[in-house]
Amino acid sequence: MKVDEKRAPLETVLRRKIAGKAKPVGAMGRLEDVAVQIGLVTGSETPDLGFARVVIFAGDHGITTENISAYPSEVTREIVKLLLDGRAGANICTSAIGASILVVDAGMLVPLEDQPGLLQRRIGAGTKNARREPAMTISEYQAAFDAGQGVVRQLLKEGVGLFALGEIGIGNSSAAALLAHEATDIPLATLVGPGTGAPQKGIDHKRLVLNETYARAFSGQIDCDPRRAFCEFAGFEMVMMAGAITAIAEARKIAIIDGFIATAVAAALFAIEPHTRDCCVFAHLSGEPGHKALLAGLGATPLLDLGLRLGEGTGAALAIPLVRAAEKMLSQLADLPGTHPGNTPS
Repeated sequence: MKVDEKRAPLETVLRRKIAGKAKPVGAMGRLEDVAVQIGLVTGSETPDLGFARVVIFAGDHGITTENISAYPSEVTREIVKLLLDGRAGANICTSAIGASILVVDAGMLVPLEDQPGLLQRRIGAGTKNARREPAMTISEYQAAFDAGQGVVRQLLKEGVGLFALGEIGIGNSSAAALLAHEATDIPLATLVGPGTGAPQKGIDHKRLVLNETYARAFSGQIDCDPRRAFCEFAGFEMVMMAGAITAIAEARKIAIIDGFIATAVAAALFAIEPHTRDCCVFAHLSGEPGHKALLAGLGATPLLDLGLRLGEGTGAALAIPLVRAAEKMLSQLADLPGTHPGNTPS
């Protein structure tokens, strides 16, 4: 029996249950679809995801030496310092919803000293310059992937079951464009945008560098290892996020995917482990130009459209209350009088 066939009976029960709630049929719009997704992922008609946590992976990219960003790699560390001090954009969003942030150093150029809210899982002092050579080795990829799984498994033990995933890494919009291009065949020109800001030499220069980077890695070569794109282009923070999503899927919990970079990570992961798609809720439509095309290529509809392009998990954090409302629809919203749970009202 196919997986979809196994899911069908539960999906029917969930949709009938939602239709029998104290509201007009379909009145809660897309939240009803998210509620069904949560029920299917958890395998429960009354899911309890547990605590929510915003997890932000940070890392630096060697390709920034090619002047593809308006900011140097050192800014990654400065933003992390602001996050830990409670003064970054993500802190504003999480304070509004009462969530806490965990920052994971996956591979910044220079580490910070140990402090509350920071988890050291460094694979290296940033990646190599992907224009000239692979960003990381397969062993570094595996170490980062395993570390991401480990972060989630520890948080699961602490009762976390709703993960809002974000990233910080100057240069990672370039890595994301390359990953997404390889995973979806969307033209690289469509996916390349300003990221944290247009580089000094302009978007045309950024596109030139990324075209050369992709050609170095893949032109005229056949390689069936789906992990290769991660090794060629990604940052340690991106691979760590991919490992985190895998562990969330294995635990039958929910991953809220942030913006363009996180969506590119998810797209590349789906090419390796398609089942991980089930646990992913896409938070928002980024202001990064390629994000709309990438979401469309994945057939994904985001919950929010606020023009955000900050990263830091900001969109994922703001989507937490929406996902929580969908969860509570199944477990707490009253049934219509005269109906029974799971039955469509007559």
